[in-house]
Amino acid sequence: MLQQQTIKQPVSYEGVGLHSGNRVKMTFLPAEPNTGLRFRRTDLEGKPEIEARVENVTDTNRSTTLGKGNVRIHTVEHILAAFAGYNIDNAIIEIDANEPPIADGSSREYVQLLDQAGTVTQTEKREPYKVTEPVQFASGETIISIFPSDTLKITCTSAGQGGRFTQFFSTDITPETWKKELSHARTFCYFEEIEYLIKNGLIKGGSLENAVVIRDDAVLTTEPLRYPEEFVRHKMLDILGDVTLLGCPVIGHIIAVKPSHGCNVELTKLIHAQMRKPLVQVQTFTPPPEPVAPKPAAPAKEKAKEEAPASGSENLVQDGACLDTMQVMKVLPHRYPFLMVDRVTKIDGYKIVAEKFVTMNEQYFQGHFPGHPVMPGVLQLEAIAQVAGILMLKQAENAGKIAYFMAAESVKWRKPVRPGSVLVIDVELTKWRGKIGKAKGVCSVDAEVVSEAEVTFMVLSP
Repeated sequence: MLQQQTIKQPVSYEGVGLHSGNRVKMTFLPAEPNTGLRFRRTDLEGKPEIEARVENVTDTNRSTTLGKGNVRIHTVEHILAAFAGYNIDNAIIEIDANEPPIADGSSREYVQLLDQAGTVTQTEKREPYKVTEPVQFASGETIISIFPSDTLKITCTSAGQGGRFTQFFSTDITPETWKKELSHARTFCYFEEIEYLIKNGLIKGGSLENAVVIRDDAVLTTEPLRYPEEFVRHKMLDILGDVTLLGCPVIGHIIAVKPSHGCNVELTKLIHAQMRKPLVQVQTFTPPPEPVAPKPAAPAKEKAKEEAPASGSENLVQDGACLDTMQVMKVLPHRYPFLMVDRVTKIDGYKIVAEKFVTMNEQYFQGHFPGHPVMPGVLQLEAIAQVAGILMLKQAENAGKIAYFMAAESVKWRKPVRPGSVLVIDVELTKWRGKIGKAKGVCSVDAEVVSEAEVTFMVLSP
């Protein structure tokens, strides 16, 4: 059984961002099991974090950018490839600017940092996703596919316009092959692209110290090429980094022709959809319950008892559904003053979005605090738990049950929530086994993160 890994100790590196040109300090930090890889902006108030997940991708023009609210982190692919190549599952990447240092344009410096930090095995099991059937994405001259395999393997062909510098390479991805065969490959561009990149505000930190430039048939570089096929190997490095945005290790054979960050990310989205497919099928094709003979009309008091809060929840909690307050109260047993969900605006697979309208009439504002009303952070945590409970009730076998809050981890409160706010609660179900589920929740106001947590809960009959 494979176990998750993190690094043993913090390590730091300073340099400039390739596209921004900003001076930046970066630190790799150990993280708890199931944290995943996360970027933390230490230069911003509250030190907001962005998970390295494909749903957080906001741009793929010349590099991969992650975003959440107004926070952006550019050019993450070389960092992610270094962690993925070494099978490191959990870590925090702190940076004090909007882009990690580009170093020499490869992942070599990051690999050296990870060698310096060392790795440590954790208690939680590592659960890679093994591709079950071929997936392909094509756009223009680019084709990228993944096929079932017993290992992670990347096969790639790259070429410039007119077939210049056409190269091919293929290798299984292990910590040894990653370090030896791919990690030293530097980023590159064609000379005729430079004017466009500069005019579009890119490569402000670019130089021959951190990139290779191809001009006609000449290669401009401060040192000899590190591999005979350095260009295609760097494309494979990018693929590995972008596919790491799946959020878990993947097992399959990736075959790419003239890949790009945009196409790499689209393939990752398709793999993610395949991961979700078994759950969607279970939810879609679960047979309806056996018909029950109608009962005689019950007296009013008995009829009220039959209309329990959870009745009908199996019909309400479905993909694409939006629930108003009365429907929420049919799903959740909570009532005033402890109902922290006013409506559900989106249900999609493992994800749910809900809202809580924070008004001055909230009972807790009488004492928290007089003259300076602030919503208690623990109630934001309770809102995350309640929304996660709704999502668990989407599964047919949980209909009519109650989700009991068990634990909270990685809890962070970033900004005060005041009367008049609409608290948006985004929750993603990350793990479930039997009656136990885990979820990641983020609360935001006006697209700014105000709190976040990972919650564990148990689903039981009332």
